[in-house]
Amino acid sequence: MRRISTVLATLAAASLLALTVPVSAHAAQGTLLVNDVAHEDPSGCYDSDLLPMSVTNHTDAVAIVYSEAGCTGEATELVHPGESTVSEVGRSVHID
Repeated sequence: MRRISTVLATLAAASLLALTVPVSAHAAQGTLLVNDVAHEDPSGCYDSDLLPMSVTNHTDAVAIVYSEAGCTGEATELVHPGESTVSEVGRSVHID
């Protein structure tokens, strides 16, 4: 009886996994401007060597400004869709 229960549980778990719809990663739709450089349908991290760093978000995702290059350090600001910021401490920006 225990073996039948184990087999049924395994089959149920396998069925659930087969029915799960995979979620695909996608880039933000629109344009992200970092120091007036346009990034179409951006995804990932964008570094800046200029201070202050300006970010204008014309995408459908939130951009996160970081205090260090490579999107490391502290997250210092959120730039929501349709918003802009000028960051005195920002060195990079990440968006998905």
